[in-house]
Amino acid sequence: MTLPLMPKATAVWLIDKTALTFTQIAEFCGMHPLEVQAIADGEVAAGINGYDPVKNNQLTQEQITRCEGNPDARLKLSAKANPVARRAKGARYTPIARRNDRPDAIAFVLRQFPQLSELQIIKLLGTTKDTIAKVRDRQHWNSANIKPRDPVILGLCSQTDLNAAVQAANERLAREGHTVPVVAELSDFEDGQN
Repeated sequence: MTLPLMPKATAVWLIDKTALTFTQIAEFCGMHPLEVQAIADGEVAAGINGYDPVKNNQLTQEQITRCEGNPDARLKLSAKANPVARRAKGARYTPIARRNDRPDAIAFVLRQFPQLSELQIIKLLGTTKDTIAKVRDRQHWNSANIKPRDPVILGLCSQTDLNAAVQAANERLAREGHTVPVVAELSDFEDGQN
């Protein structure tokens, strides 16, 4: 079972504000009943402020009332109680060791997926508009050594993110009435490099 956010603080609140048994609180908070009893006695968590699970959508007042009336009933964390949202898509931190691979990934994306906008490439690879322009115009300081390489293989983005960006770009082109470019076969790409 998933634990509530800040289990000890939640246990403090449940002990102070409800008539639940130590076992019920312990099972909900992922603690041992003796630890909950020690919190109630003031031996543990003396300086912790209570964290209201009802106000934070982890429990409902109806659940608490039901469990107060029946010591055998158990509290369940609300399904919508996951307060940790997934990180927004966009530019991400790239380790220093992989930053030199970024121009290679930009060259690959520009060649293989010309339908991607600069903004999509910026978000996908965590780069800048200036770097994209320099790679495109072959004005990059290291342009003689840039070899187009797949950003997924380089670890700069996931295949899911790349597919989603390409799909969004294709849908945008279709909406605007432009033709969607056909992706070149890998063998065609390799032949162009030799």
